[in-house]
Amino acid sequence: MADSAPGVTTARTDAEDRLVSADELLHSLQLRCGGDVPGVVAIPALLDLVRKCRRFSMKLVRPIMANDGAHAISALAEVEPAPDGGCAIRVRHWQSRALPPEDQVSLGSRVAKIERQSAEFHAVLDADQRVLTAEAANDELKPLAGAMVAMPGKTWTGYVEVEGGVSSKDMHWRLLDGVNVKVAGSRRPWRALISPQGGTLGKPAGFTLSLTSDVAPPVQAPTLSPEMRTSETRLIGRDVAPVLRQPISRIIANAETIRTRLSGPLAEEYSNYAADIAAAGQHLLALIDDLTDLEVVESEEFATAPDHVDLADIARRAAGILGVRAREQGVIVDAPRAGESLPAVAEFRRVLQVLLNLLGNAIRYSPPNSQVWIRLEQEGGAAKVIVADQGPGLGLDEQVKVFEKFERLGRSGDGGSGLGLYISRKLARAMGGDLRVESAPGHGARFILSVPADNAA
Repeated sequence: MADSAPGVTTARTDAEDRLVSADELLHSLQLRCGGDVPGVVAIPALLDLVRKCRRFSMKLVRPIMANDGAHAISALAEVEPAPDGGCAIRVRHWQSRALPPEDQVSLGSRVAKIERQSAEFHAVLDADQRVLTAEAANDELKPLAGAMVAMPGKTWTGYVEVEGGVSSKDMHWRLLDGVNVKVAGSRRPWRALISPQGGTLGKPAGFTLSLTSDVAPPVQAPTLSPEMRTSETRLIGRDVAPVLRQPISRIIANAETIRTRLSGPLAEEYSNYAADIAAAGQHLLALIDDLTDLEVVESEEFATAPDHVDLADIARRAAGILGVRAREQGVIVDAPRAGESLPAVAEFRRVLQVLLNLLGNAIRYSPPNSQVWIRLEQEGGAAKVIVADQGPGLGLDEQVKVFEKFERLGRSGDGGSGLGLYISRKLARAMGGDLRVESAPGHGARFILSVPADNAA
C-alpha cells in the first residue's frame, strides 16, 4: 500500500546541478540514493529534469519516479530556472510504496550472471566436468583453450592450478564454483565460475566454465597481419575479434550492473535503458563471433579434424546446454534417450556447434507449449541428426534462401546475423556431409545434418 506525503516539498540546485538545500523528504531521498547535500542530484529522474530546465531555460513539470532500494517513489516535480543559474524545485503528490525484500538467492544469481558475461574464457563441460570445447577471448588465455581443444576429455582442473593445490578430480561442482585458479603463462589471478546446464541441480547434464579476473587486461593495440591489411575478404580478423570482445563485454557487464540495481537505486525507466544497452551489446558480440567463424570456414586452408564420435551423445549434450533456454521459452526438447547411439566420423566440436545452432533456432522460433525433436537416422554411408520443430515453417523459396549468407528472411529484432545456417552448412560439407531442410508453411521445419557414418564401429 502506498503512503502519501501532504503538501509541497521544495529544494534548490546550483548552476552545476548540485542540490544545495532541500526539505526533509527530498533531503532524505538524496542521501538514500547515495548522494549528499550539497552534492550532485542523485535521483536520476530529477537530475534529468533539472538539466533540461537549465538547458532550455524554461519551467518544466513532469512526473518522476525513484527507487531507494526499499521504496518505489512517485511524485510530480516542478522545476523552474533560478536567477543564480540553478533551479528551484517543488515536488507535489509524493507517494511511497514499500518494495518486497531482496531475494538473496536471486541477487546472487544476477551477480554471477554479470561476472560470467565479463569473463574472458569459456568452456563447455560434460556431466563429469570433462572439457568438450573451449574458447578464449584474448591471447593471454589462448594457450589454455588450445590445450583443452587439443586434448579434450580431461577434467578442466587438470589444465589449471587450483588454489591450495586441492585435488579436485572428484569434487562436487558447487565446491569448485568461485575457486581461485592460476593459469600457466598468465600473471593475473583468475576465478572459476561453474554453471550447471540441463538435467537437475542434483545431477546436471553438463556445465559451462568461465574464467574471470578482477585485474583488467593490459591494453594492447590489435596486430594486423599483411593479409588482414590487404585482403578484401577479411571482415574482422581473428586477431581483432578478442580486442573488440573485451570492451564490449565490459559494457554489457556494466549495463547489467545498472539494470539489476547492484550499483544503487534506480528508477524503472533507467533500468530499462540499461537493459537495452546490454541486449545491444549481446547482439554485437554474437555478430563478432559469427563474422570470426565466417572467416574461418571461408579460408582456403580451413579443414576439420575427423574423429570417431557418437551423434546421439553430442545431441544429448546440445539439448543439455540449451535446456534452460528451452524451459524459459516454454519449449520441450525431446532428445535421444540414454543408450541410443549413432557412430560417425566427424569433428566433435564442429558437430556440437552445428547442433547448438539448429537447436537454438528451433527453440527461438517455436511457439510456447510446443516441442522440438532430435532424431537419429542412418542411411547407407550417412549418419543423420534431425532437428524438427513446430514453428511457422518455410516455403520452397525460403528453404533455398535460409542457407544464404546474411539471409534473415525478413526477421527483425531477434539479434541474428543471418550467418548461423550458412556457417553450419559450410561446416557440415567440410566434414564430408551436408545440411538441408524439409519444411512447409505452418508445419514446422526439419533440419537434417548428415556426416559420414562410422561403419567400422
